[in-house]
Amino acid sequence: MPVPDDLAADYATAGFGGELTPGTRPALILVDPARAYVDPGCSLYAGVDEPVRAMRALLAAARRAGIPVVVTEVRLRADGADAGHFFRKSGGLVAFCEGSPFADFIEGLAPNADEFRVTKSYPSAFFGTTLHSYLTAQRVDTAVIAGLSTSGCVRATALDALQHGFVPIVVEDAVGDRDRRVHEANLFDIAHKIGEVWALDRTVDYLGGLGPRADAVLTGTG
Repeated sequence: MPVPDDLAADYATAGFGGELTPGTRPALILVDPARAYVDPGCSLYAGVDEPVRAMRALLAAARRAGIPVVVTEVRLRADGADAGHFFRKSGGLVAFCEGSPFADFIEGLAPNADEFRVTKSYPSAFFGTTLHSYLTAQRVDTAVIAGLSTSGCVRATALDALQHGFVPIVVEDAVGDRDRRVHEANLFDIAHKIGEVWALDRTVDYLGGLGPRADAVLTGTG
């Protein structure tokens, strides 16, 4: 995340950017890996092939570690009424209305039968869903977040993770947006005000080092 030195210094002087220490009971939250963002036929196409590849690698690492996996999707009524003002503000959400193929999961990023699938109508994976209850029941303390898009649903989910008491870790290689400048600005702000922003390799190492503690998340032991 290259930023001007004076900007980084200004944020540091203001006291932003304190470090959060991740716990030993993480869950992966994969936000809206929808076909809309990778299909050039959709107005939401964002050219995020590289982040998608990183998402697949991260998902595989989470499954190897045995941690809870959450995959979210946006599914709306044909008239978009269940998304209220959000639908009126963001017309591209028609891609997620009933009957649209663009709402389908990107190949290789759909949840398995034993993983938690969250259907939502608004940006945050927590808003109007049972995600908080699910993570609390699993004794999760850290939310590893990837998906689309950085400035929208990823940021909203990271903020709500923080506000619900989880340490948010946004995986910078595994999130993407339609404009690189917007993507980088939001990662900078997330890193200074909301949570940690880690590279994919660091995140995979973290998950790989959990050992038997990951099993404890699922069994309620440890």
